[in-house]
Amino acid sequence: MGERLLDREFFDRPSAEVAPALLGRVLVHGPVAVRLTEVEAYGPPGEDPASHTYRGRTPRNAVMFGPPGHLYVYFTYGMHFCANLVCLPEGMGSGVLLRAAEVIEGADLVRTRRHRPATAPALTRPGRPLPERDLARGPARLAVALGIGRTHNGLDCCAEGGAFRVLEGHPADPALIRSGPRTGVSSAADVPWRFWIDADPTVSPYRKHVPKTRPN
Repeated sequence: MGERLLDREFFDRPSAEVAPALLGRVLVHGPVAVRLTEVEAYGPPGEDPASHTYRGRTPRNAVMFGPPGHLYVYFTYGMHFCANLVCLPEGMGSGVLLRAAEVIEGADLVRTRRHRPATAPALTRPGRPLPERDLARGPARLAVALGIGRTHNGLDCCAEGGAFRVLEGHPADPALIRSGPRTGVSSAADVPWRFWIDADPTVSPYRKHVPKTRPN
């Protein structure tokens, strides 16, 4: 499945270049391996209002300002973790959100994690059948599938023998890569930095951000 580890140079460039190049690559954490089918790019401070780094460095986003090729994990909606790969040189604060993937190894463990995850509340009711396409379809499900939680924030994905690895895999056919607006963000949502493999069943559905309104 393309066992070569992607090096730091691969990530040391703008996130909008790294993101489509990640499609088809393989993420490995323990006994689980997935093939990326959907990602989103986020730009550096002051340039991308949708990015966690837009207003500068904080304790929460500090990993994004570190060297490229590291894992940035954050907690969202008070219940789920999401994972990003850091891009650009140290100090720049940019990354790619891992949105969806096909599970290619460890599917039985992933199903167990979906019912009794160690890193977040269960995403699936016990006894409910899980279609293959849904095992890592969406950023929270993908994090659960890979067993990613707060303790994995800052992992070096370019280290030989590291706990979390990004392998060369089989890059997606450029003719099949699509791009469009990012999903679920309230700022700069129309920036076409969401990338996916066309017609792949594991790609998550697009959802435009809907502002919350208070009742009169």
